[in-house]
Amino acid sequence: MTINYLAQEASHVGNPMLNIAVFVIFIVITMTVVLRAGKSTKEASDFYTGGGSFSGTQNGLAIAGDYLSAASFLGIVGAIALAGYDGFLYSIGFFVAWLVALLLVAEPLRNVGRFTMADVLSFRLKQKPVRVAAAFGTLFVSLFYLIAQMAGAGSLVSVLLDIHSEVAQAVVVALVGVLMIIYVLVGGMKGTTYVQMIKAVLLVTGVAVMTVWVFFAVRGGMTTMFNHAVESHANSQYLAQKGYEATEILKPGLKYGGSTTSRVDFISLALTLVLGTAGLPHVLMRFYTVPTAREARKSVTWAIVLIGAFYLMTLILGFGAAALVGPDRILAAPGGANAAAPLLALELGGSIFMALISAVAFATVLAVVAGLAITASASVAHDIYDGVLRNGQSSEEEQVRVSRITVVVIGVLSIILGILAMKQNVAFLVSLAFAIAASANLPTIIFSLYWKRFNTTGAVASMYTGLLSALILIALSPAVSGSPSSMIPSVDFSLFPLSSPGIVSIPLAFLAGILGAYFGKPDNMDDLQAEMEVRSLTGVGVEAPVDH
Repeated sequence: MTINYLAQEASHVGNPMLNIAVFVIFIVITMTVVLRAGKSTKEASDFYTGGGSFSGTQNGLAIAGDYLSAASFLGIVGAIALAGYDGFLYSIGFFVAWLVALLLVAEPLRNVGRFTMADVLSFRLKQKPVRVAAAFGTLFVSLFYLIAQMAGAGSLVSVLLDIHSEVAQAVVVALVGVLMIIYVLVGGMKGTTYVQMIKAVLLVTGVAVMTVWVFFAVRGGMTTMFNHAVESHANSQYLAQKGYEATEILKPGLKYGGSTTSRVDFISLALTLVLGTAGLPHVLMRFYTVPTAREARKSVTWAIVLIGAFYLMTLILGFGAAALVGPDRILAAPGGANAAAPLLALELGGSIFMALISAVAFATVLAVVAGLAITASASVAHDIYDGVLRNGQSSEEEQVRVSRITVVVIGVLSIILGILAMKQNVAFLVSLAFAIAASANLPTIIFSLYWKRFNTTGAVASMYTGLLSALILIALSPAVSGSPSSMIPSVDFSLFPLSSPGIVSIPLAFLAGILGAYFGKPDNMDDLQAEMEVRSLTGVGVEAPVDH
């Protein structure tokens, strides 16, 4: 069976009017949910954490909805379709990372904190410097994650409407940003959580249907599908131009082989993905939407089941896209690699099925960006405005007002940067957010929870070292300049050879935390340290806020 498509066939992307109609239906449904939930959003706890009123099962669905972003669906399927074995690293990394979050972070974090990650980091340390540093980490992680979602939304809608103009794609990204701002301003965490629950069920169901359908389409099992994928790559100008053998889609090295630098980049990416989840503020904040630590554990269990099943199915969808769509057709479509999943849906079920799958993916983008925006706004309002500027004396109405202003500002920034990043694979863009989370947040979280000697100097040194080193290395990497797929392709200041900075920035952050703890002055807060240890391990006194 020979599967060979001409690149120009990529322009046939179904019925644009049908696609728009399905999109509008999804937006109306989710907006209705948000409006209903928004009526009960009155206090700061409602806006930030939904009042802690969700069950473990509900929160598990919402965590899956938060985590299974446009990067997971669009980016990973595209990465596997084009890079095969190397692309599957994203699936493995994103999934294995949950074990770190479950074993080290989930329950202690829920027991110690109230609203944000900074509640935990500042529990037994000096409030103001730690909260400011944690807020900066949260803002940059959220911003990079938002950039990926915006880029994914631009790619998705561009494929559906056959938009090749960069100006038109930029308009699409702007519209997604506006919708995101409306979702958050109206519904807060309650509305966002319900949308994420709905989206998680729809996305996992849609991916499961596509997975089964792929085997019917290739008329065989895994071996048949792999053979078709190899054959499709053998007929591809994409691989021929790069000098790769067709069978390398099943071997390591198609993307991260060929040089020592690319192999080190592979290791750096793997380290970033595995350690990043436990430092993602918008995922960690989800643990505060449940009433008890037991429900937090239950929610993580549900999330792992859904997330694990999803990432296993992305392997089938990625190789299925390689076999049935082909790399040339994917790269010729608007959005490039991010178009693989929608084009596979079109190939399997025609225009209607593509419209449905793409609408679910679009709902995915909206739900994730809404959750990210809430996390960023909570960090500014709760940690900086209330905790630092107002010394904990601001009213809840003032905090919510500051949160909403922050949502608008962060939304505008993400629109601008998302437009600049439209040519990047969204899974790769999310990996940059993971690098910042693993560098700026994770070392301090681990030290705060498990090291008695850790102090404010160590926390501040670790967070700023991790954040600044990650940001500087990303800015000087090929992801930003020096190649046709860079954010700024017209110039070259890529002094750092790796696209993923984690292999350098994560160890630097741990080292800075250790040196700061040994050379900085002790905080002399032994009572709070003992209380934090008891609370994190047992949950005793969870509801009592700490002021110091």
